[in-house]
Amino acid sequence: MAEQAKDAAPKRKARVANEATVIGRRQVSPDLVRLSLNSPAFVGKDLEFTDHYIKLLFVPQSADYSWPFDMEQIREELPRDKHPITRTYTLINLNSETGDFDVDFVTHGDSGLAGPWARVAEVGEKFGFFGPGGAWGPAAEYDHFVLAGDESAAPAIGAGLEKLPEGATAAAYIEIEAEDRKFEFQAPEGVEVNWVIRNGATHGTELSRVVREAGVPEGKKTSWFVHGVAEMIKEMRRFLFVESEIPKEDVSISGYWRIGMTEDQWQSSKRDFNAEIEAEEEKAKA
Repeated sequence: MAEQAKDAAPKRKARVANEATVIGRRQVSPDLVRLSLNSPAFVGKDLEFTDHYIKLLFVPQSADYSWPFDMEQIREELPRDKHPITRTYTLINLNSETGDFDVDFVTHGDSGLAGPWARVAEVGEKFGFFGPGGAWGPAAEYDHFVLAGDESAAPAIGAGLEKLPEGATAAAYIEIEAEDRKFEFQAPEGVEVNWVIRNGATHGTELSRVVREAGVPEGKKTSWFVHGVAEMIKEMRRFLFVESEIPKEDVSISGYWRIGMTEDQWQSSKRDFNAEIEAEEEKAKA
């Protein structure tokens, strides 16, 4: 019977990668590179959320294959250290008629994987990606929105502001390193955009301070979108869920990255990190 059950177990659905082509590159700020991209996979695709992301696929330096490749074949035939490395980025400015879209990359010298690649990627270069994923958009049931994050969350914040319900108000908080690191950021008329300057402080600490000081809007049904460095998320969860008793259904909050970790390290530890935070929150409420 056990053998029969094993045979009857459904196979894992094959994960198929899509292809994109670099069609342009622009330096948005000293720390941000915007790649204009095109993918036939997005032609005719209506994306319902504003935090849609894709996972770019990078071939490890030790591997001897290149794009295009078959993900299932690689997983079956090669050891794990030869599998493609993923890096997650928000997609913006999608034109579903042409399949054109943009992705912003934070660059810090030669560190990291996707940033250095984006800085030198040439027009015509092709690569694979998974996605899109996504789960949040500004719902019509809210009349006010607070959106906060660092450079990594700025594309999703901007996309959210573009899709605000009619008559809704919003305040955005974007943390950057210095005054001269500001970048082009379109916001609807009447939306309050606050640039929060780190000026050498640990990522997320200034953003947490400023959002705390602004407090919870009074007399408004408010939706919160808070994303960025994990250390900031921990502080903001305490402010929202413990100190302010905001209902969790009113909040989208998650760490996009963590100081000192690669994306792979962060993703593998994220579940434990969140469980620890939730346990601390429950203890604080008791």
